[in-house]
Amino acid sequence: MLLSFPNWLIHISSSLEWGIAAALMYHYGQLRGRKDIKRLGLFMLPHWIGSWFVLAYHVSGDTIPLLLDLSETVNLFGSLFLLWATIGILNTIKATREAGAMGALMLLPLIAGRPASFMGEDIFDLILQVSSIVYISFLVTLLMIRKRDSGLLSGLTVGGFWFVLVFISVTVFCMYLATEVRGYASLSHDDLLHGGAESLLCLSNLMIVLGIHRQIKSFKQGG
Repeated sequence: MLLSFPNWLIHISSSLEWGIAAALMYHYGQLRGRKDIKRLGLFMLPHWIGSWFVLAYHVSGDTIPLLLDLSETVNLFGSLFLLWATIGILNTIKATREAGAMGALMLLPLIAGRPASFMGEDIFDLILQVSSIVYISFLVTLLMIRKRDSGLLSGLTVGGFWFVLVFISVTVFCMYLATEVRGYASLSHDDLLHGGAESLLCLSNLMIVLGIHRQIKSFKQGG
């Protein structure tokens, strides 16, 4: 296995945090009697499952690219489910005039040194690109929910979901440094850069957890 023990702790922690966040979101929906928020918690589970495929890929010593493909495919459906859930929440909130237009962003996952794909690079790239667009649409919907009802979801939770983009951007840059500058076969071979990038995902998931916990505590005190 390529990962050091501290790097394994970071990877496992980030996965566990997302699972805890899903459970807390579901519990928050139960407390508020909101099926739509419970649905959001349930629809966080595909991304959690996808994270375990990534862990299995690292357990294999990065030798089974099919596991990465499965992770990306599951994450695509997970992002679609998250978008579906937030649109459902948005539809329950009285609409107000939206100031200005929110632009869509595109992530550019076509990067040098990425792992080979079992299904072929074209399909792998397509899955990444579509998943990125869908996830960003989910993020924009979260902002619209915050604008219409700032007390429904914590700003820290919304910020945590958005911070995933920082993780992705830094990971792309670290992959370039590891493969093109430092000469490693992949980012996994550069333990320091790999662990540093993954720690940002750990941080984003922690923000989501703490934000939901804050909302639960606030609702119980207010109730």
